[in-house]
Amino acid sequence: LTGAIFIYSYKVQSTITSRVVNTMIQSKVENKAKHAQNLVFDVQIPKGAFIHNFTMNINGITFTSSIREKSAARQQYAQARAKGKAAGIIRSSALDMENFKAELNVPGGMKVQFEIHYQEMMRRKLGSYEYVIPLQPGRLAKHLEVDVRIIEPQGLRYLHVPNSLGDHFAGITTISKGEKKAHVSFKPTVAQQRKCPTCSATAVDGDFVVMYDVHRETKAGELEIFNGYFIHYFAPDNLDPLPKNILFVIDVSGSMWGLKMKQTIEAMKTILGDLRPDDHFSIVDFNHNVRTWRDDLVAATAPQKEDAKKYIQEIQPNGGTNINEALLRAIFILKEASNLGMLDPNSVSMIIFVSDGDPTVGELKLTKIQKNVKQNIPEDVSLFSLGIGFDVDYDFLDRLAHENHGMAQRIFGNQETSSQMKKFYNQVSTPLLKKVEFNYPQGSVLDVTQNSFDTYFGGSEIVVAGKVDADNVQLLQSIITATSSNAELVLETLADVEGLDDFLKKEPHADPKFTEKLWAYLTINQLLAERNLAPTAALKRNLTRSILQMSLDHHIVTPFTAMLIENPERNERMLADSPQDQKRGCCPGTLGVASNGLNKSIPSWAKSTPTTEQLLNVLKAPTVATRITSVDNDPHFIIHLLKSQENICFNIDSEPGKILNLVSDPDSGIVINGQLTGAKKRENEKLSTYFGKIGFYFKNKGLKVEISTEMITLKDGSYSTALSWSDTGSIIRKRLLVSVKKDRRVTITMDTEMSFVVLLHRVWKNHPVNVDFLGIYIPPTNRFSPSAHGLIGQFMSEPEVHIYSERPGRDPEKPEATMEVKGHKLTVTSGLQKDYRTDQVFGTNVHCWFVHNCGKGFIDGHYKDYLVPHLYSFLKNP
Repeated sequence: LTGAIFIYSYKVQSTITSRVVNTMIQSKVENKAKHAQNLVFDVQIPKGAFIHNFTMNINGITFTSSIREKSAARQQYAQARAKGKAAGIIRSSALDMENFKAELNVPGGMKVQFEIHYQEMMRRKLGSYEYVIPLQPGRLAKHLEVDVRIIEPQGLRYLHVPNSLGDHFAGITTISKGEKKAHVSFKPTVAQQRKCPTCSATAVDGDFVVMYDVHRETKAGELEIFNGYFIHYFAPDNLDPLPKNILFVIDVSGSMWGLKMKQTIEAMKTILGDLRPDDHFSIVDFNHNVRTWRDDLVAATAPQKEDAKKYIQEIQPNGGTNINEALLRAIFILKEASNLGMLDPNSVSMIIFVSDGDPTVGELKLTKIQKNVKQNIPEDVSLFSLGIGFDVDYDFLDRLAHENHGMAQRIFGNQETSSQMKKFYNQVSTPLLKKVEFNYPQGSVLDVTQNSFDTYFGGSEIVVAGKVDADNVQLLQSIITATSSNAELVLETLADVEGLDDFLKKEPHADPKFTEKLWAYLTINQLLAERNLAPTAALKRNLTRSILQMSLDHHIVTPFTAMLIENPERNERMLADSPQDQKRGCCPGTLGVASNGLNKSIPSWAKSTPTTEQLLNVLKAPTVATRITSVDNDPHFIIHLLKSQENICFNIDSEPGKILNLVSDPDSGIVINGQLTGAKKRENEKLSTYFGKIGFYFKNKGLKVEISTEMITLKDGSYSTALSWSDTGSIIRKRLLVSVKKDRRVTITMDTEMSFVVLLHRVWKNHPVNVDFLGIYIPPTNRFSPSAHGLIGQFMSEPEVHIYSERPGRDPEKPEATMEVKGHKLTVTSGLQKDYRTDQVFGTNVHCWFVHNCGKGFIDGHYKDYLVPHLYSFLKNP
C-alpha cells in the first residue's frame, strides 16, 4: 500500500430478518502524512432507508449521535460547530440512492474510525428480493469484508449472489445456505483487490448484490408475529400480467434539448418494444402546444409499436411547457376509450408523465393544475410522474402522482437517464392485483407509500404491519381471512406463528425488534404520504407531530429530525439532516467540501460529455464543488488542476470598463471575455471590480451571446433575441442552447460538447457600496483545442505544479508554501475562496493556494496582456 491515506479496514455487516435489513458500514483510516488532510467517509444508502446511528472515533475520542427535533438540533449545532468537521445527507446521482457524507480535517499520524447504521425494508420485485450494497472504499483496504446473514422463518426457496463486481472477483464470495438461514461472505485480500498485480488502485467499485426468495407454497398470505407486532406479507405467485392501457405524456420543450431528449427517446423505444399484444397505448408530446401520435388508444401490435418508435425518434425539442393541457388531453383519450367500451374490464389504466420543468404556457399555477387533473381523472386511472433533472419541481410531481393513485420518481439527467427510466417503467407496469381490499384492525398499517389503499401497482408484494396481542386468536383470524377464503390456512398460519418465537430467540444473528422496526418504518412512510396530501393546515400539523414523535421514539432520521453528532464534552458537533428534494442543504456549513478527499477520482460528470444537465449536476452536488474552474466576485479566479488535485487562486485588480480575455481558442473559434464594473465607492483605499458583462463568441456558428446583469441576448448576424433575468426559458439556434433560470443563472450548451454557467448575484439596490455582478464556471471537460489561451484557457493544458515547504505565515490561520510552476518559485498562501454554485447567497468555502500580485508567475506574462478592445475580440498575442 502506498500513499498518505491508509485504510486499515472497510467492513459491511448486514442482518436480514424476515426481509427487514439492518446494515452497518465501518471504515478505519489513518492519515500517514505529516500534514493535515481532509478525510471523507462517503457511503451510498438506499433512499427508502432510515439512518439511526453514526459514530466516529478520532484518536480514542468517540463522537456519538442522537436524534433530535430538527430546529433544536440546528440550534445546538450552531452553538458548538465542529472545527474542520462536517456531515450531511445529500442526493446521489444514482437512482434510489442518497449519500451520507462525513468529512474531517485530520492532522498527520491520526487514526479515525467511522461507523454508520441504517435499516430498510426489502421489496419483492419480479419474484425475488434483492439486497444491494454499494461497495466503494475508494482505496485498497488491509481488511475488506462484506458479511450478510439472512434469517427467514418462512424458509429460503433459493439464494443467488451474482458476480456484480466483475470477473475480477470470481470465486471469492462464499455462500452457505440452510433451510431458514444463509450466510454470504466476501473477503478479498489486498492482492485480490488490486486492479492489476502492480496497481495501487482498487478494483472494488460497484454494487454487491444478494438475491433470494422464500417458500410460499400455495399460500397468498404469510403472517409473522413477534414481540407484540405482526407482519403480513401478501404476494401471490403465478398471476398472469394484467392488460395495460398506457398514455405516455412526454415533455418536448426546449429545456429537454440535448442528452435528456436523446436518453428519453432511447428509453421510450425500449419501453414500447416491451409492450404486450393485449396492451393498448398512445403518446402525447407537448411543448407550448400539445400533439398526439394517435387520438385514441391502439393495440400494441408490432406495426403500431414500430410506427410509434419512428414518431418518437423524429421529435425535436423546442418552445415552452404546457403541462395542464397535455395531462387533460391524456385523461380525455382514456375516458373516451372507456366510454366507447374499448378497454378490457380486467385491464389497468395509467398515465406516465415525463417532464423536466415547470409550466411556462397555459395554466401556470401548480395547485390549479393539480385540481384540474384530480377533477377529471377517473378513479381507476393511476398517474406516474418522472421528473428529469435537478431543477424540476419534484414536490409538485410527487403530489400530482400521489393524489392520483401513482408514484413519482426523480431521474437524474446524465448518462444513465435511459436505464433509470426503463427501471421506473418496469417497476410501475407490472401490476400485482387490480383491486385489493383489506379489513385490518385499528393500529395496523398498509404499506401505501406508492399507491392508494384500493389499488396497488409497481411490485409483487403487499406488506402490512401492526401492533397486536399474540394471544388474541380471533384477531389473527380476521387478518388471515381478510385475504383468504381457505379456513385451513388459519390453523396452519397460527402453527407457524407459535414456532416463530422460539426460532428467533435461539438465533444469535436475528434482530429481536424486526417486527417493531418494520411497523415504525411503514407507519412513518404512511404518515408522510398522508401529510403530503393533507387538505388542511391543522391536519398537516397533527401528522407532523405524529411523525416527529415516532422518529424520536424509534431513533431514526426523517424530514422532521436531524442527527446531532458530538464529542463527550459536547463542544464539537456535526449535523446530519434528512434527505430532501431541496435546492441545497438545511443551513450554511452543514455540508462540507473536501479539497483533498479520500477518493480523488474525477466525478462522473467530468468523465463524460458535459451537457446542460451535467453542469446542473455540478451546480447541485456539493461533493464536486472543487472540480471546476471559475471566476466569481472581485474577480477571484479559482483554477482547479485535475492532475495534482489542487486549487490555485488569484485576483485581478483592474479598472471598471476594462475587458479581460478568459478563453481565446482560434482553432475552435470560441472566445469568452468579461467586462469589469466597479463598486459604488472605494473601501480601504481600494475600488473592488466585478464582471458586469460576459460575452461568448462562437465564430464557426456566427453566434454571439451577451450576458449582462440585466439581459441575456443571442445574436446571429442581423437576427437578435433576448431574455431577461426575470424569465425562465431557453433559446435554441444552430445547436446552441441558452437556458435561463429566473434570477439565478444562464447555462450555455454547444453541440453537447461544451457547457458554461453564468451566475447572477443581486444586491440590495440601495446598498452604499456593492453592485450586481456575474460569475462564470467552466468544467475542465470542455473540449478546447491545444491552442486555447486566456486567463482561464491557458490552464486547459495543465501545467506541472509542485507545492512544498509548508510553513507558518504572517497570519497564523494562513500557512505559506513554496510553489514551483512554469520555471518560477512563488510564495503562495493557504486560504479560502467562495464557490457560489451550491449556495448562491453565502457561497461555499473552497481551499486554495493563493498566488499574489495578480497571479504573476502562475499566468503567462502580465495580466494586462489579457486586456482586449471588444467583448468579442480574440486574444492577439498570448
